[in-house]
Amino acid sequence: MNDGQGLTPTKSDGDADLAARAAWLHYVGGMTQAEVAKRLNVPNTRAHRYIARAQNEGLVRIFVDVEATDCVQLETELMNRYSLDLCRIGMDIPDNNPIPLKTLSAVGANFFMQAAAGRKHQVIGVGNGRTLAASVNAMGRQTTPDVRFVSVLGGLTRSFAANPYDVIHRLAQKTNAASFLMPAPLYANSAGDKQVMLKQFGIVETMELIEEATLVVVGIGDVGSDEGGISCSMLDGASAAMDLRKAGAVAEMLGQFLSEDGGILTSPYDDRVMAPPLETLRGREVVAIAGGKTKIPAIRAALASGLLTGLITDEATARAIVERPPA
Repeated sequence: MNDGQGLTPTKSDGDADLAARAAWLHYVGGMTQAEVAKRLNVPNTRAHRYIARAQNEGLVRIFVDVEATDCVQLETELMNRYSLDLCRIGMDIPDNNPIPLKTLSAVGANFFMQAAAGRKHQVIGVGNGRTLAASVNAMGRQTTPDVRFVSVLGGLTRSFAANPYDVIHRLAQKTNAASFLMPAPLYANSAGDKQVMLKQFGIVETMELIEEATLVVVGIGDVGSDEGGISCSMLDGASAAMDLRKAGAVAEMLGQFLSEDGGILTSPYDDRVMAPPLETLRGREVVAIAGGKTKIPAIRAALASGLLTGLITDEATARAIVERPPA
């Protein structure tokens, strides 16, 4: 990394080569993990780690040639109801997490790869959070040097479930594309501090690049839940989330807040957030990757805002949204 500028992907090491070989022997060769361990002359536990690493780094891609009619119907309903240009719904799979990361990351990874491989977008803005991080981790490797990725919000000094640096760095690794980080916290200490930071080298260039992004991929946070909600450590203490809820906030996007009916709320954080105002997203492609029971009200609010042109979610979440009439 160079002052918030382009990140240079790291080269693979010997373990990465062994991970790829282990995955090949297991998935293509049909060998058991014990057989892979014997072939590579490593302990069984290490063979297991190699195979898991190959999955985590996107070296293994599994395709299922099936059309889920129910999901297609849900996609059509959501697109018609909320005037979306794109909706992709992943079929439910067993997942003990409140947020169905397995499903969301599989569909999200495919979307990221298609967006990066196309020629429609030269600059793609990327948010943060576990869902986006999982989607990037699940991507296969592909060279897309003509695309630039840029973080659309800060977060360096706050506690994130997934650090924006990790998300943007992994995108650089997976695509060999130039990736640009917002070298700033999510919220400045004061409005004055924000204005000072906006004049700093690295941040100026990043904000200019964000303005060029024709596709922005975001997460959606719900206000106050333990799972998938905006963390109190990102705000001004535990009472801040309660104050936001009292003010009518149910959803968070780019560190800014939406009411149940999709209205953009005024909050004490608006003059401090290191991200573009939500209104500046209009006129671009804005795709959210989000799902899970706790996030249903927040996703409804984001859809009602009219800011989104696309949604990637899971089947259970989509069904819950469709079954409740819009406010």
